[in-house]
Amino acid sequence: MRKTEGLLKLLSLCLLAGVLVAGVLFPVVGAAGVASNQASETVDSMSSELATDPPPLVTNVTDSAGNVIATLYKQYRIPTAANQINDAMKWALISTEDRRFYDHKGVDWKGTIRAAISNQTGGDTQGASTLTQQYVKNYLINVVNRENPLGQEKAQEQTIARKLKEARIAIQLETKMPKDQILAGYLNVVEFSHQIYGVGAAAKAYFNTTPDKLTVPQAALLAGMVNNPIMYDPWRKPDNAMHRRNLVIDRMVDNKKLAPADAERLKTEPLGVVEKAPDKPASNCVGAGPENGFFCQYVVDYLLQHGMSEDELFTGGYTIKTTMDQRANDEAKKSAEAQVKKNQPNVANTLSLVKPGKERHEVVALAANRDYGLDKDRGQTTYPLPSGVTNVTGAGSSFKIFTAAAALKQGVAGINSTIQVPNFHISQVFTGGGDQCPPKDRYTRTYCVSNATEGGSGAMSLQTALATSPNTAFVILEEQAGMGPVVEMASKLGLRNSMAGNAATGGPVDPDNENAQFRTSQTAWYGPSDNSPGKGSFTLGVSPVSGLEMANVAATIMSGGVWCPPTPIASITDRDGKPVPYKEPACEQVVDEGLANSLAVGMSKDDMPGGTSHAAAAAARWTRPMIGKTGTTQNNGSAAFVGATPQLAGAAMVFRPDSPNGGLYDRGPGNVVAARGTNGDMFGGKTPARTWFGAVSKILEGQPELPLPPLDPRYDRVGRR
Repeated sequence: MRKTEGLLKLLSLCLLAGVLVAGVLFPVVGAAGVASNQASETVDSMSSELATDPPPLVTNVTDSAGNVIATLYKQYRIPTAANQINDAMKWALISTEDRRFYDHKGVDWKGTIRAAISNQTGGDTQGASTLTQQYVKNYLINVVNRENPLGQEKAQEQTIARKLKEARIAIQLETKMPKDQILAGYLNVVEFSHQIYGVGAAAKAYFNTTPDKLTVPQAALLAGMVNNPIMYDPWRKPDNAMHRRNLVIDRMVDNKKLAPADAERLKTEPLGVVEKAPDKPASNCVGAGPENGFFCQYVVDYLLQHGMSEDELFTGGYTIKTTMDQRANDEAKKSAEAQVKKNQPNVANTLSLVKPGKERHEVVALAANRDYGLDKDRGQTTYPLPSGVTNVTGAGSSFKIFTAAAALKQGVAGINSTIQVPNFHISQVFTGGGDQCPPKDRYTRTYCVSNATEGGSGAMSLQTALATSPNTAFVILEEQAGMGPVVEMASKLGLRNSMAGNAATGGPVDPDNENAQFRTSQTAWYGPSDNSPGKGSFTLGVSPVSGLEMANVAATIMSGGVWCPPTPIASITDRDGKPVPYKEPACEQVVDEGLANSLAVGMSKDDMPGGTSHAAAAAARWTRPMIGKTGTTQNNGSAAFVGATPQLAGAAMVFRPDSPNGGLYDRGPGNVVAARGTNGDMFGGKTPARTWFGAVSKILEGQPELPLPPLDPRYDRVGRR
């Protein structure tokens, strides 16, 4: 019986050896039919990928001056060329993993057969994979199948079939790449602990150095880790790491790459890694810090919305140069915090700044009183407060901009036309008022509106109305111009994403939700329907809105009626420095230039005596020509200021992001405690206006005071066209 078992085992080993040899010789005899053409093509394709396709890299996000503000990645890797890796690292790895690396042609077939026999006969388990084979396996695990657990599992199967495929690819790879390039490729692909990939990232994260400056003990530690990164983690298992490092040093001696005396001395050195944990950057916009994180997040959101996939963005190794002006962003952050403390519960104070222009509208700053980050206990958030549709209670009377623009276009009024300004108005067009409003009929209550203060003159120019903001005047203009043109104007001037939001959440609209204030159809968004002319409260700004889009509205007006997407991108280059195209909507002439210029003239008195932002402008010693419009919602739930000069447009908004309607004790004008001043600052002319003037006055220091565009006579008074 024992003889039979011995003969069978010997026969199986002979067969195994034959299979392995046939696999090694595959490229030579493949044409004679050892494998199918399909298998040959697969192997050839795989070896070509390893020879030409680089692994995932880190994408760098910079400010407008080219300074890196954040890194985006799924694998932390710093690409390193062969000549950037010193001999200590190369020989530490070769001595440990593949002493005959420079002698074989991809497969050490003697070692492979020896290991297979040892494993089959119950001896010590041996791998005998060359570095070229390990490169293939690690490439399959960390690159090809990096998000495919099943593929990763197959790439590590302890089967002859997998070994044969790996061997065939390794042999072909060595016909396409020199040895040093294969070695560098392996050292760029392999994973170390803490999801650090490649020797470049490992040298930086472990020792704060570069691969060309690694010492022998440092190189030995890294070379030893590739065998089992978790087992030899120097922070979690320092004893294991020390033992493994010293074993690598001994193998360098055995391979005659290190003198025995030097080895004994080097083995006494400490591990020498940085304290506590690897020093690697954050993998997302948290790495941009509390000041720049909101801008970085907008960059990511913008690119994902305009044709780039998340995987492409986080693995492409791009350099994304943004339009963020670091000084402007810093001033915006300072001003927002000066008005509302960063830890003020349930209050966000945001400022978004955009450069006007007829070819681009570049975003230069996105800031908030709150810090960008993950620590909620410190008031941090990753919600896009300055750029997203995050203010769900509205921008108040800032929306009167759209009613004024529609009135100009429809010929209802000119900038200097006299318009009605009663203290109280009962609408004969809109419905859905309050307790003061008499029923229109048995089933319908009328819509009525009053002004914030008593004693209106009964009539004033549209320019004066824009500066003093009487509610009744704009509801009447809304009736006269028609809700459709008013809503269309809001979209044209810039509220593109805002108008696709839901009143409760700022998210996608549920078409079956009758209470949704916004619709995806612009004409339906607070606009007319078969049985309703629309909601008169639209002009009072009670709808969810993006601060950045309100800033872009001002930029559109100051650009002669040219709308452009508010872009955060200056340029994108790939890992080789070549430009990367990306999708971006084209600029549009959305309103007549004369109308836009005349609207700017109409909005030019807000900072003057009698204007709603005069006190804030005076406090900032403001002297520049500008346009402006304040807004405050019902019960001071939120407030805004929209303003612009020829050089810079912006919007500041104060709102409650966590609980929009407030709590039981969070009502009325006392809901904001400003860092300066008194309670009750949630008015457009107070906290938001102070934030805008405080930042923009400093950002524009040293720049010329440019005039506003002239009034077009066609929009002066009704009947001039």
